[in-house]
Amino acid sequence: MRRLRQDWPALALAPAVALLALPVMDLPTWIALTAAGAAMGMMLFLMAAGLTLIFGLMDVLNFAHGAFITLGAYVAASVMGALASWVGADDLARNLAALAVAVLAAAAAAGAAGLVFERGIIRRVYGAHLQQILITVGGMIVAEQLILAAWGAQPVQVGKPVTLRGSFVLAGAAVEKYRLVAVALGLLVFAAMQLTLNRTRIGLLVRAGVENREMVEALGYRIRRLFIGVFVAGTALAGIGGVMWAVYQELVTAAVGADMTILVFIVVIIGGLGSVGGCFAGAVLVGLTTNYIGFLAPKLALGSNIALMVLVLLWRPRGLLPLAR
Repeated sequence: MRRLRQDWPALALAPAVALLALPVMDLPTWIALTAAGAAMGMMLFLMAAGLTLIFGLMDVLNFAHGAFITLGAYVAASVMGALASWVGADDLARNLAALAVAVLAAAAAAGAAGLVFERGIIRRVYGAHLQQILITVGGMIVAEQLILAAWGAQPVQVGKPVTLRGSFVLAGAAVEKYRLVAVALGLLVFAAMQLTLNRTRIGLLVRAGVENREMVEALGYRIRRLFIGVFVAGTALAGIGGVMWAVYQELVTAAVGADMTILVFIVVIIGGLGSVGGCFAGAVLVGLTTNYIGFLAPKLALGSNIALMVLVLLWRPRGLLPLAR
């Protein structure tokens, strides 16, 4: 109860922003922008959730996180192309099956790449933040070049399933169908992560390992292997985020991960390092703010996320919902 009393202002921030935006625009516009903001927030959460685990729990500054987003996006393009008959069918079940296969393939590819990256590079620089920054930035550049070598320099088209194209009308507002899928997947992943971290033995060991690694190892648990699993899970989540963003944009370039990296870090910092709940709240807040400001004051849209981060940190220096220490 005490924790809830402390956190309720942060939990209420995104709904408060949505309600404050309502009086300055008509209802259909507000519904459309809120739906777009929620969907963008869910896609940002999928991309940032892995980073908040890696950055917040493992203390690894992984600036190559965007490479796994890009890899997931390109794998999605290849899978959706191979399943063109399912993607182009006017059948919701086949369309969702094609998207599910793309998500699973991207998660597997990004997770495998994350394992190689952690074993080959990251394990050598644990605890050395400056080296982590330099080596992961270099890894991001190398990964982009490898992706260009594999898929070519030209942008790749990504097919959006037929039944998920277009929009439906809600109270006079046009709401894109695909955005509902993004929201549903984001909520599902958030619930799964919360359940895993708070209600399972693995989650308990991860949190205990963050607090007192030596004690967990003294009890006979191999915390290093557990943290490798956390890193792999984090990169797999980045790949899933890349899938959802690629299908939404219907176009993939090798720079997509680098373009999203700053925004993903902003979400993680706003939410609080290592906090899945904070990451979720921060992603929704960023998504809503970006869409509202982009509509009301387009010239301010570019710097709105930085300004939002500054304001949140002035209010809560550790982020909206930091991990209890």
